[in-house]
Amino acid sequence: MRLHVVDHPLVAHKLTKLRDQRTDSPTFRRLVDELVTLLAYEATRDLPTTPVTVVTPLTVTTGCNVAASRSVIVPVLRAGLGMLDGMQRLLPMAEVGFLGIVRDEQTLLPSTYAERLPSDLTGRHCFLLDPMLATGGTLTSAIRYLAGRGATDVTTITLLAAPEGVEALEGVRRRRAGRHRRHRCTRSAPRRARLHRPRAG
Repeated sequence: MRLHVVDHPLVAHKLTKLRDQRTDSPTFRRLVDELVTLLAYEATRDLPTTPVTVVTPLTVTTGCNVAASRSVIVPVLRAGLGMLDGMQRLLPMAEVGFLGIVRDEQTLLPSTYAERLPSDLTGRHCFLLDPMLATGGTLTSAIRYLAGRGATDVTTITLLAAPEGVEALEGVRRRRAGRHRRHRCTRSAPRRARLHRPRAG
C-alpha cells in the first residue's frame, strides 16, 4: 500500500475548522466538500491519460485526456456520501457505485448489507470514500469486496486516519500480494492518538 498524507496549509486549515466543536453543521458539510476536492486532486495523480491533438486560437498542439470513464467512485454508506460531491467535481464522468457496510455490535466484524456496483471491476480504477479510517475494519472489508469483483486498482480517500487503520490496510496489501496490484490511501492528516478498541464477546 502506498500511503499519501496531504500536508498542505489549506488542507490543515480546513481540517482544523472541521474538527472544531464550535463548527456548525452547514460549515462542516462545506468543509468536507472542499477537503475531498483537495484530496481528490492528489488521489487522481496516477490516472492514465491518452494524448490528444487540439486546435487552439493560435496553433495546433498536443494535450491529454484523462481516462476517467474507467473510474468508479464508491462511497461507503452512509458517511462516505458526504464526500461524493467533492469527488465528482473533479471526476464528473466517473461511474458511481455504493457499498453499505455495518459492524456487528457483538462481534465487531463488518458485513455488507447493500451494494450497487458493476458486476465486473476488472481494469477499473476504484476510489473508496470513507471520512474516518479508525480500526480499518470497514475499509479492509470494502477492499476485499471490490477485489472479489475483480478490482486490482483501489484508492481510498479519508479525512482522518488512526494508526490501527493504517496498519490494517497495510495487512490487506501483504495478504493479497500478487492478487491486488495497487492500493493507495490518501488522507488529510494522521490521528496521533491510538484508538481504544473494545474486545469482541
